[in-house]
Amino acid sequence: MKLGYHVGYWGSGPTPGALEAITEADRLGFDSVWSAEAYGSDAFTPLAWWGSATERVKLGTNIVQMSARTPTATAMSALTMDHLSGGRFVLGLGASGPQVVEGWYGQPYPKPLARTREYVEIVRRVLAREAPVTFDGEFYQLPYPGGAKLGKPLKPTVHPLRGDLPIYLAAEGPKNVALSAEICDGWLPLFFSPKSDAFYRAALEEGFARPGARRSLADFEVPASVPVLVHDDVEEAAALIKPSLALYIGGMGAKDANFHLDVFVRMGYEDVAAKVQELYLDGRKQEAAAAIPTALVEDISLIGPPSKIREELAEWEKTVVTTLLVRGDAPSLRRITEALS
Repeated sequence: MKLGYHVGYWGSGPTPGALEAITEADRLGFDSVWSAEAYGSDAFTPLAWWGSATERVKLGTNIVQMSARTPTATAMSALTMDHLSGGRFVLGLGASGPQVVEGWYGQPYPKPLARTREYVEIVRRVLAREAPVTFDGEFYQLPYPGGAKLGKPLKPTVHPLRGDLPIYLAAEGPKNVALSAEICDGWLPLFFSPKSDAFYRAALEEGFARPGARRSLADFEVPASVPVLVHDDVEEAAALIKPSLALYIGGMGAKDANFHLDVFVRMGYEDVAAKVQELYLDGRKQEAAAAIPTALVEDISLIGPPSKIREELAEWEKTVVTTLLVRGDAPSLRRITEALS
């Protein structure tokens, strides 16, 4: 199983120590480095800036939000990054959620799967550069049929370094996971658990079985964001992760449309998830975090002493996950590497 480093979201400014951690990940032999975006910093710029100090690691976005850019604009950034990195770029895409899509980007959210299918197809046509790009879809039309009515089909002036640049899809629900297997080269899960492997494996296999699917499980990448925390005390380690989980379970999305909460419901934590959401939305964030059992944290994390982490890693190695995406500063990455070796 490979290791990747996820820089994560910025806080109020650039992530402290990010460059040191990224270059250390490259030195340690990590397979990849990933950036993120929501409604603050973007995913491409930090990856290009910090990634320029690396030599070997793949550089991926986890994730670029599709509603933030037209498909052709995303394809332009992807082919640019691929040239600048010498063919090390991976385009990770995701639909995000309705609050961000409609509240921040001012775009409609309904039918995210159908919209994703069209988006990825247009990106692939740009990268293939086989002909001027035209598209007549439900959500995207090229050239635009209205306006000045002077639109002209175009293809990129830049010749892409790789016409088959890898595209990964972030997904949590089974239909979206199946879509990633059908039209993409990888799946970016969040809150994966070995206990859910059979559920996700079935969703992936459904996508692989569809006509025209690009990949099979044998050549499909699954880089999963997994908290890995080397710590002598499991409870203390879990306590460091619980506030973030409380945010995702309780505060992300709308009360009746929280895809992260749904993941934990499917995992068997329906009562816990409901309680955490109730407390969080009531402004009782510390109580929400405290309501999360350590067992839930252990289901989606690798925490504790090195011996415990190595023992539990064996279960992760049996799953569809191909890469563990970890976070932390440079010293943390060294500890994680030692614990997992």
